[in-house]
Amino acid sequence: MCSSKSKNMNQDAISQINGRPVLQPKSNQVPTLDRRNSLKKTPPNPLIHPIPLRILSPKSVSLASPPLSPKPRSLRKPAGSEKPKPVTKPVKLSESSDGGYRELTSMLIVQKQPGSIAAARRKEVATKQEERKKKISHYGRVNSVKSNDKNLNVEHEKKKRCSFITTSSDPIYVAYHDKEWGVPVHDDKLLFELLVLTGAQVGSDWTSVLKRRNIFREAFSDFEAELVADFNEKKIQSIVNDYGIDRSQVLAIVDNSKQILKVKRDIGSLNKYIWGFMKHKPVTSKYTSCQKIPVKTSKSETISKDMVRRGFRFVGPTVIHSLMQAAGLTNDHLITCPRHLECMAMEAL
Repeated sequence: MCSSKSKNMNQDAISQINGRPVLQPKSNQVPTLDRRNSLKKTPPNPLIHPIPLRILSPKSVSLASPPLSPKPRSLRKPAGSEKPKPVTKPVKLSESSDGGYRELTSMLIVQKQPGSIAAARRKEVATKQEERKKKISHYGRVNSVKSNDKNLNVEHEKKKRCSFITTSSDPIYVAYHDKEWGVPVHDDKLLFELLVLTGAQVGSDWTSVLKRRNIFREAFSDFEAELVADFNEKKIQSIVNDYGIDRSQVLAIVDNSKQILKVKRDIGSLNKYIWGFMKHKPVTSKYTSCQKIPVKTSKSETISKDMVRRGFRFVGPTVIHSLMQAAGLTNDHLITCPRHLECMAMEAL
């Protein structure tokens, strides 16, 4: 004897196919509408390994997704606060031992500076410029030197000298510039001496020649042309051995002394011969830079050709132009140099 419940179950398990009753499997049975409504929705099982989100800033979180963690505090410095607070910055995620994920953070203290990055950079550049100005404040500036009036005048004079006179120039060269170079010379002995010195400084420099000036005077009898012209072979060799002067240079000086004696007989003096090419009047140049001063001129070439014709040696156009500068035939002091006007005043005498 079957109960009503079993009858209902059997009826649910039987379906009609083409008018014939067919037993239907339990799994294929479609629940009725009432049964579907009675079913309760069960929440899905939580994920075992949820993937956490890396929230670096509030802007990186999508507006459509709900926040997974409480809203982080604003990093903006509150008004009236002076010291910034340290801020932790997430850097990466690593897998934990239990299969989950944990967030690694590094404590980075963020110091918020006032203004933008460009403003900070401008401030840094301005600071460096101020430091640089302090380092060079005394270079070439007379007003910045704290000293007495005498030192100020010295600095002022150094600033105006010809540019080839520098702070590293030898004192003997500075003295030669301040007292002799460019001064008109009319003495035959001194003209002979300057001719020898200008020839000796070829391949050398004026400082080295000026330091040996007394040696040349002693070796060549204080540049008395009459005495030097009588030097024999023994005297010439002793000068080479005792004073260390090149033999060819000694021979050239002896030959030039003989030619000076001939000039004296023909014209009257070496002074008249040399200054005759200038019509006994020096030439005053107006150079503002030493780079513009030539090493030779048309006038020096003319004098050089005539002296070579007469038998002088070591008298090229460059040597003669250097002689003209040293003997004051031309005033090549820069117009900014105090000696420029002083030599002009000596020319008028």
